[in-house]
Parts: sequence; structure tokens; C-alpha cells
Amino acid sequence: MIYTCCDARRRAVLAGQTAINAIDFLDVVNDPSMPAAQRQRTLNVHFLHPLTPDQIKPANIVISGGERITGIKVVSATVASELSPGGNPRILVVVVNTAGDFSPYQLQLVQPNDPTEPPAGFDPVLSAIEFSFKAACPNTLDCQPESACSPSAVAPPAISYLAKDYTSFRTLLLDRMATVIPAWTERHPADVGVMLVELLAYLGDNLSYQQDATYTESYLQTARRRTSVRRHVRLVDYPMSDGCNARTWIHFETGDGIAGVTVPAGTELLTAGSSPTTVLDVASQEYKQALAENPVIFETMEPVTVRTAHNRLPLYTWGDRECCLPAGSTGADLEGAYPDLQIGDVLLLVEEKGPLTGATADADPSHRYPVRLTAITQRIDPIGGQFDDPQTNAPTIVTHVDWGRDDALPAPLCVTNTVGGTFLSGISAAWGNIALADHGFTVRGEALPPVPAANPALTVQAPPADWCGTDSTAIVRPVRYNPTLAQSPLTFADPYSPASTSAGVPSAAQALQRQESLITAQITSLTQTDGGRPWSVQPTLLRSVGSANNFVAEVEDDGSASLRFGDGTFGSAPTTGTSFQATYRVGNGTAGNVGAGTLVRLATDTGSVLLGAGVILSVTNPLAGMGGEDPETLDEVRLRAPQAFRAQERAVTPEDYGTMAVRVDPLLQRGTGTLRWTGSWQTVFVSVDPQDSETLNDSRRAAIANGLELYRMAGQDVDVQPPVYVSLELKLSVCVQQGYQSAHVEAALRNVLSNCSLPDGSRGLFHPDNFTFGQTVYLSPIYAAVQDTPGVASVTVKRFARQGKATTDAVSAGKLTLGRLEIARLANDPDYPEHGQFTLHMKGGS
Repeated sequence: MIYTCCDARRRAVLAGQTAINAIDFLDVVNDPSMPAAQRQRTLNVHFLHPLTPDQIKPANIVISGGERITGIKVVSATVASELSPGGNPRILVVVVNTAGDFSPYQLQLVQPNDPTEPPAGFDPVLSAIEFSFKAACPNTLDCQPESACSPSAVAPPAISYLAKDYTSFRTLLLDRMATVIPAWTERHPADVGVMLVELLAYLGDNLSYQQDATYTESYLQTARRRTSVRRHVRLVDYPMSDGCNARTWIHFETGDGIAGVTVPAGTELLTAGSSPTTVLDVASQEYKQALAENPVIFETMEPVTVRTAHNRLPLYTWGDRECCLPAGSTGADLEGAYPDLQIGDVLLLVEEKGPLTGATADADPSHRYPVRLTAITQRIDPIGGQFDDPQTNAPTIVTHVDWGRDDALPAPLCVTNTVGGTFLSGISAAWGNIALADHGFTVRGEALPPVPAANPALTVQAPPADWCGTDSTAIVRPVRYNPTLAQSPLTFADPYSPASTSAGVPSAAQALQRQESLITAQITSLTQTDGGRPWSVQPTLLRSVGSANNFVAEVEDDGSASLRFGDGTFGSAPTTGTSFQATYRVGNGTAGNVGAGTLVRLATDTGSVLLGAGVILSVTNPLAGMGGEDPETLDEVRLRAPQAFRAQERAVTPEDYGTMAVRVDPLLQRGTGTLRWTGSWQTVFVSVDPQDSETLNDSRRAAIANGLELYRMAGQDVDVQPPVYVSLELKLSVCVQQGYQSAHVEAALRNVLSNCSLPDGSRGLFHPDNFTFGQTVYLSPIYAAVQDTPGVASVTVKRFARQGKATTDAVSAGKLTLGRLEIARLANDPDYPEHGQFTLHMKGGS
């Protein structure tokens, strides 16, 4: 048969009658239990109907084909029912003289005297069958032959692919029509044919634009849409920044007699406008007018209970004058009792008057320092009344407050002063009723369009496995649901909670520090109107499982934000007809970096106690808004992203572990690693040098070790250790100049050679941060520091060695070399003499 057909109708017809017999199929006997010489020599030929004995003889069978083994002869041909009583009479057992090779063969039934015709009573088509002697051999390929029927190639029409716009498409179509329908010559715009040509030209122009846009957005250097650039740089793990909102502290001043009114989180704070009202009702026309003026809006991030007593808390100096809180202070005394003051409250230390004039206008607005309280202690000054005017014998209640080291004052804060014989008091004070606020306005319950139904035009049919087949599988493309939020720009911020640290609450300084890796779109709620599970915003869907109700907010350069949902593999896909309501915040970037004193209005709900007369007298931000960052421009991303993958995110060498330790804990001065075999596995001992300290507590060590888990090599343990401190011994003989008191010079030298931070902000020569691992200690800086001290005529170094080791004296060498993990220290602390000592022998002076 010369045809390749997919519908075997002939076999079915032959099986339904008995007059004509035909070959059904053939199998080769390849029993592993048979001797190798007999295997693949027996052919079981199956027929549609039973055979009679001697109906088919060896002379009626011709086996042709083969490449290496040819001329195969039939030895015997016997009906299976003759070989055994239970044999199948429709099977003819054919034995050949030898097995064939791997090439195809054909078994054909012929008449002995006419090899072109089948035996009488056999179908002329199904009297031959192709087979392989190796069909039973192991094979991983499909035995079904490929169809030889394939559509012939059609020569494409001669079309110019330079046509890209409406005009060129119209000309191209008209030229094509002139070729295929020469008789049609109408070119009038009103003609139906011309109208169709122009319609197709329009569609071609539109598709061409989409094709060009797709090509343009396919490459980082040519992409114009922010969403496309974001997805490109995600491939190299570059977190494209969409900006960040600003934060600031807000001070609420209350009227008399307010013992405790709560300003809830989320309260709106507005910049100044035409309305002089401090507290606005959100349902009032005045509030709507305020919004129409496009003010900058902040919202409180935490509730605060305001009280009259906390408007201003005077600092107490215990009767002394000309006092200041020095730089680095972590505590202060307040005059009076404040039983409602709580740990975790924020106070703002404010310079209210000029230290030299006492005038409010001369106060330095940069001398305002927020501190979060960590301890509150009430004290009594038994003679406090003696400092009043007029004097009394009554004691004075004093409240001592402490705050954390992170909030230590960066500069001195003057409290009282005397200028020209005039005593100036109350130069600085503490302000309470402080709350943190950030830039952004909440849009609540915005209705988004429902999820559309699947577009039948986007349903494609999968091609059949064989060209002859008629069945195909419908593939429905997922619905692209990308609703756009009505208002912009969408706020981006990192999470904040007053109780988010293990220590209880973050410091005031930490509250203003932004965690860039945690900055996300502020879509606080996305719910289904049918009551389904809520959805949560994520920076990417690559980590979302198919059942997770997650989505991504994608922002364009104009600030508009659209929502992208999952496809069922990465994130759940919303079902057709689902409607959503979104609650999100609007306001982002440097627009929130407002100046101090610009947020002066408060908006609250109708019926709020804050609307009462005298509850809130004034609202202000004593500090400027800070932290607001505009989104990265596309040019900035194109410049930075290709280099992002070069940032090392693993620790391989011991030096890498030291570098990563500083990345984990930025308050470390330096780190270094040592790789050792501990008997069971490799361990990296990471020695770290903390800043401004010589101690490393267990919790900090554990935190660094946990942070290094992200970078360490598999099969290596990490053990964080403090450095090996080497105590020094230093003896100096100092000659004092005439006219200088020896004791004064010695006191100055003890400051110069100390390990402390000095009042002027400088460091002593042996401050812990002046030395690190393996750093050689030279005598020349010691000579220079001592010689530069006023009153020193000359200096001689008598001893310069490791403490307690006379053999290490390095005076003659001028330097003391330390090991790789050693750090020099010289505390000269009488409580810890083992931490190093220096001795000054003073001579001369007056």
C-alpha cells in the first residue's frame, strides 16, 4: 500500500466477514530462556480468521528486506493449533533459518507460481506486513511511526516587512489587492473595500506599535516603563527603590486640666493653610477646603496620651547655676513629680531660649533632641525650697529619667547661665506629649473593578500529536488582572512598632532610622467584597506558593500604582467576577521632608474628644521631616543594577568572615577570621572589635553568629569571639616648663593619654577605637601627643612594654609589634590595673 492513513477502516470491514482472510499483526519470539541460536527465529503471524492446516506453506511466504542480513528463508510454517491442542488457529508459527538485523523486513504471502499475487482467499492489501526482528529488544523510543503526511510548504507572499505605520500598511495592502484582484481599481474612501483596507492598516499600525514596544521593553538599556526595568534588575537581585516616606516627631500642647486624652494612631496632621483652626472635623467643609489646598499630610504612627503636666517639664539643676547637659548624656533630672510618665515615652529636650540673651528668638532650633525613656526614678531634694524665690523650707520632688545610649546627646545642652551678672534660668526644658508621625494620607475602602472573565479570543488550541489527528487541547490563558489605584503617589515605608525590639522599645534614634530591606508598599488592606480571605502585598511573587493570596504593587514614573496578582503557580490567581476594596496610603518621597514647625493642624473624626475646646491648643513638629527619598530614576537603576551582582554575599576566606561580621553589626570597628580544624570539622573563629568599647556581651555575640549564617560556607561552623587584648605598660619622665603648675600639666597629660572621649569631642590617645587587630603601637605618636601638651618642655620614655613582661620593652625599637588577633589597650584604671597602666614622673615647673 502506498498510502499512510490514520483511520484503519479496511481491517474493521475484513474482521466483520469470513470469506477473505488477512494478516492482523506479527510478533517475534525472543524468549530469554531459549538458546541464543534459536532466539528471534520464530515469527507468530496473527490473522483475522482461523487458518486450515496446510493452507499456508513455506513456499507461500517471502521475507524480504534487511541490510546486513538478507536472503532469509522460511524453514517451516505451521498453524498453532496443530502444534498443541490448545493452540490458536489464527496464529501461523513461521520458523526462519536465521535472525535478521535491526533494519526493517517485510513478510508477504504469495502464490508459489506468481509472487505478485496473494494466495487465494487472502486480502491483497493486508497479505503483507513490515516487522523488525529486534522489536522485542529494549528501546526507550516510541514504536509508533511518524506520519508521512504533512502539509506542503506554501510560498509566502512577497510582502515588504519595512512597513511599520498606517500609511505604509495602507499602500502595501492596496498593492497586494492589485496583484490578487486586478479588476478591483476603486480607491474612493467611501468604498467598502477601501474602508476595510484602511481598517486593517490601522490594526497593523497598532500591532506594529505593540511589537516595537515589546522589543523596546525587552532590554534594560532601552526599556521606558518602570515596571519593565524593575523586572529586569530583579534578575540580578537588585532591589529597585520606589522611594520612602519621611518621619518626624509631633508635639501636642494641651489646655489646662487635661489629665489624659489619647490621640489615636493614624491621626492626620496637616501643614498650614487658609484655615487658622488647629483641630479640624473630617466631616466639616473646612476640612474639605483644607484638602483642596493640597497640604502635606502626616499620620501618627503610635497612640499618645496627652496631659497638661507633660506640655513642658522643667529641668532641675539641684540649685546650681551655669549648668548644661554634656554631650553623651543619657539621663536628666526633671523638677516635679510625673506619675503618669511611662517607660517608653518620648521626651524632647529643647533649647527654648538663647543661652547668651535669654530671648526665645535666639534659641537654636537644631538643639532639639528626642529621647525614649528607659528608666524613671522619683527623688526628693530636702533643701530644694532654699533655692526658690522667696526661700522656703519645703523639699522639692525630682523625677530622674534615663534613656538609652543610642539617644545620648550629640552636643551639650545649656540649662542655666549667667550673662553680665544676670541669671538666666529655663534655657532648656523637656517637652512631653510626643508621638512619631510619618508622611502619607490613608485612602480607605477604594472599590476596584471586578476581575474580568477569560477572553475567548485568548484561548488557544494545542496542536495534535500527529498531523492526521483531529483532537486538540484548549489552553486558556490566565486573566490579566491589573487594577490601578485611583490616587498617587503610593506610600512606601518600613514597618514600625514601639515594642519591636528585645529590649522593649526602640530608641528615639532608631525610630527615625529606615530599614531599606523592609520597605514595602503601604497597602494596608485588600479584601474581597464576598468575604474571602484577605490579600497581602509582597515585594515579589517569586517566593509565593500557588495558594498564597499575595500580590505586588508596581509603580510607574508618574506615581500611579497597579496591582499584579499571581497565576496559580506563583501566588493565587483571583477568580472571575471577584471585586476588591483597597485601603492604602498616598504620599511619598522628599515631599515629606518638611521643615520644623510646618505641621500645625490636626484632623479627627466627628465626635472625638479632641474637638473639645482647650483639649489641643497647638500641634507642631519641633524637628524637620527626615528620611523621605524619591524613587530611583531609570538612569540611576541602569547605572547601578549591572554592578549589583558583584557585591559579595558569601564568606569564603577567613578575611571574608570578618568583613561580613561588620556588615551584620555595623557598630563593629573591624572583624577578622581564623580557620581551624577542631577534630571533627572546620570552624571559623571570628574575632570582632566593637566600637567605643572593649566588651562583647553574649547576646551580641549570638546575634553576630546568627547573622553570619546567611554568608557562611556549608560544612563550616562559626564561633564569634572577642579580640585578645594586650595591656601595655608605659613610664614617662616629663620635664615641665617654668610658669606651669606640675599638677595641671599632669592632669592634662592624663586626659591626652586616656582611653576616654574628651569633653571637646576628641579622643584620648589610647581610646579603644584608635587600635584594632594586629596594629603596631609606635612611640612617635606618644612623643608627639605629650610634647604638644601645653607646659611640657621635654619627655623621656623610660619603659614601653607588654604589661608584666620586662623582656618586651620596646623603647629602643620605637614600636611594639602585636599578633594578628591582638589589640593594644592602656586603660590606666585603678579598679582594673591589669588593663594597662602608665606612670608619669613630673619634674620642674613652678
